Amino acid sequence: MGKRDDLIAKYADDLKNKCGMSPDMDLLTKVTIGCGPAIYNDDASTVAATQESELETVKNNFLIKKLGLADGPQLMDAINAVIETYGRSERNKYRAVVYYMLVKHFGKEAVYG
Repeated sequence: MGKRDDLIAKYADDLKNKCGMSPDMDLLTKVTIGCGPAIYNDDASTVAATQESELETVKNNFLIKKLGLADGPQLMDAINAVIETYGRSERNKYRAVVYYMLVKHFGKEAVYG
């Protein structure tokens, strides 16, 4: 297995054990690939849930640009709900896992069709 496969396995483990979700491995793989080289960078591979600017970046670059959602308070509500599911105290919230949960939340799997 390559490094990306190892990371996908780690993300799937987080979804199962920390978020209580049974991951759709095909979608998780596509979301991970969609994150690009960021998954290999320690800082970029995680979402700093306590930084407002980081959450704005997730909202603008992922939810609005990538998923094509209209801006509104429901976007930040969804991000906060995902972070609650992941566990606010969880130190490493992997970007691919957060994005995967947001795709599922909004039913936007077709974006990765």
